Amino acid sequence: MKRLKGARKLLSAILLLSVSFLHAEGPRPTLPPDQRTNGKHTLTAVEKLKPLTIACSARIESLLGRAICAATIVGEDGYVLIKASEVPDLGKVRIKFNDGRITDLREVHRETRLDLVLAQAVGATGLRAVSFGAARSLTMGQWLCSVADTGKEPRIGTVSARIRRIPGTGAALGIRMAEKSAVGDKGVRIIGIASESPAEAAGLQENDVLLAIASEVVGQFRQVHDIVNKRQPGDVIEVRYLRKDKEETCRVRLASRTKVLQNWEGEDFANGGISLRTDNFPEVLQHDIPLLPTDMGSPVATLEGKVVGINIARVDRVTTFALPVEAFWTEAQQWIQADRHPPKAVLAQ
Repeated sequence: MKRLKGARKLLSAILLLSVSFLHAEGPRPTLPPDQRTNGKHTLTAVEKLKPLTIACSARIESLLGRAICAATIVGEDGYVLIKASEVPDLGKVRIKFNDGRITDLREVHRETRLDLVLAQAVGATGLRAVSFGAARSLTMGQWLCSVADTGKEPRIGTVSARIRRIPGTGAALGIRMAEKSAVGDKGVRIIGIASESPAEAAGLQENDVLLAIASEVVGQFRQVHDIVNKRQPGDVIEVRYLRKDKEETCRVRLASRTKVLQNWEGEDFANGGISLRTDNFPEVLQHDIPLLPTDMGSPVATLEGKVVGINIARVDRVTTFALPVEAFWTEAQQWIQADRHPPKAVLAQ
């Protein structure tokens, strides 16, 4: 018994000493924000790449100034490439260059297969256009540099996978539906909505009854799946629904099914977000540069200064897809040339 009491006294003394030590020393300091990822000392090594990344990129924002995505400048006379699924209507966005100029955008060509839209900044001249190199010769682990915070700073990372095709898994609303029709074989009831999903963003709620999707009347949940699967992530569709006996409509911008599934599992909450479209690309260059969905559309370069692609999808905490230059630049040059030199009109006979 005496031994037990002695052990208790010793343990209490140790605990008191530990607490006193903690109070005396204070908590262990954490790293300052600029040293947690891509700190200033690291970025000194890529300072020379700023003209090849930041100077050749621009910010796409809403008419109220909210960042939407980035753009890569491909023509001194205002031609830019943008991630298409983020800007379904160029009339509702504007472009802001790093010198402070803000202009409207004119759509030239939209290529759904690549998720790219070629646009021209109205009245913009004297821009610094990107100079592309080659991506196919890149090796695993090779350092790359890109633009973060919609054009404010360079960041670095490495090639994390070989160039490859990413198959599509279809588009999704981000809802769970009842298997049985809602009211007398009319409509499909929503029984669950994924957080930060297209459905939530559009204002749909649990217990809403879907009546029509993209002008097609629905009565079974499989009909909804079939209609949505025909579309691409980024497409905007009209949804007619019933809420408390009142018919309403909304417009929903679809996302990749992979994004929605990751949302159900909580993936989107820990990494700053996932792009609307994350798959169905003919080729991607995968890297681990710490970026956000609003950085997609920016150029990615080697440390030797060769721009090798355009960021096209933020996929998860450690993965970003870029379109390698070989996948789009030949076509994009043709779109630009056709727009600069349209065929002359032929007089009617």
